[in-house]
Amino acid sequence: MTADHVLVTGLGATTPLGGDVASTWAALLAGHSGVSAIEEDWAADLPVRIAARLKVEPTEVMDRVQARKLDRCEQIALIAARQAWEDAGSPEVDPERLAVVIGTGSGGALTMLGQDDILESSGARRVSPYTVPMFMPNGSAAWVSMELGARGGVHTPVSACASGAEAISMALDLIRLGRADVVVAGGTEAFIHAMPIAGFAQARATSTRNDAPQQASRPFDADRDGFVTGEGATILVLERAEFAAARNARAHAALAGAGITSDAYHITAGTQEGQVRAMRKAISDAGLEALAIGHVHAHATSTPQGDLTEAASIAEAIGPHTAVTATKSMTGHLFGAAGAIGAMSAVLALRDQIIPPTINLDKLDPEVKLDVVSGQARQASFKAALANSFGFGGHNVSLVFTTTP
Repeated sequence: MTADHVLVTGLGATTPLGGDVASTWAALLAGHSGVSAIEEDWAADLPVRIAARLKVEPTEVMDRVQARKLDRCEQIALIAARQAWEDAGSPEVDPERLAVVIGTGSGGALTMLGQDDILESSGARRVSPYTVPMFMPNGSAAWVSMELGARGGVHTPVSACASGAEAISMALDLIRLGRADVVVAGGTEAFIHAMPIAGFAQARATSTRNDAPQQASRPFDADRDGFVTGEGATILVLERAEFAAARNARAHAALAGAGITSDAYHITAGTQEGQVRAMRKAISDAGLEALAIGHVHAHATSTPQGDLTEAASIAEAIGPHTAVTATKSMTGHLFGAAGAIGAMSAVLALRDQIIPPTINLDKLDPEVKLDVVSGQARQASFKAALANSFGFGGHNVSLVFTTTP
């Protein structure tokens, strides 16, 4: 491991499967679903009445006074960042060599929608003075930077469902360029609300299996009918290898390469060509060949066309030898946090040499020519894993992780 290598030394998460990394990972390996029915009255007339909500409410693990000043996406980003920082051993680092990069798709959407309701019903004087810092997309990264005293830069990629992965890629660049020794990076999202759910339903992007929530998200299955809206946050602590070695830090894995491309094609539909380029760039950046990739964490959201496009892309860029999984079958789609939880899953699969299953895969779509792990978690032996993230707007991000010596 040389000085230009970047190590993953800390992981933190709060997801529909658990309030931390250990519980989330255990649930992924066990094939549990975090999807449930939305029972509140506001969802009664919606065509989609299911979602993947947080397993642990943020107010159960953070100060309630502070929580009232934060949007839900900011709350969970801070919770996950605290976990990741502790997992990394709370590294002592020059504040000017510490940066934060946290992506999101919508920022404080719940605050914006909620405060607009208050404005309409009660007038301007009832709007919270915290409204702007609660809904601004960079709020999560800003709060984490203040918590940790990070003065080496605070950044917020907003690239739809690729935001979390793009944040991790940016962290890689910051360390490689010598601008930081440690970067706290990941993604956060929380907008389970009538407006986005109705919007996605109108676009026919979401599953309508209201009577079977836990079976609704089914990537690569022949009977899939759309994704399930989820919420959560995942944060990684990334370090320059030389810095981590100097403090005898334990590493989960190495972030070896990243590839970013754009389609310039359609506002919602992705292209095989763009996805293939992202994967090939990431593999080349890691100094590897396609045959070295033993596992792919697929973006696979459970949409009819999206899954087929990605399946063809993986087959072209990497080949049929790699073991593929799609954990959105369990977590739902966490949008801006999706790339970060996908990265975490790939890192833990490498570390523990076991790949989580894709649940609800009753009948593999005959057009999917891949080795998709289903049924039970699979023990494996591999040294490199790739995680895909693709977002509305034509954003394509692939990350390559490798084992550490």
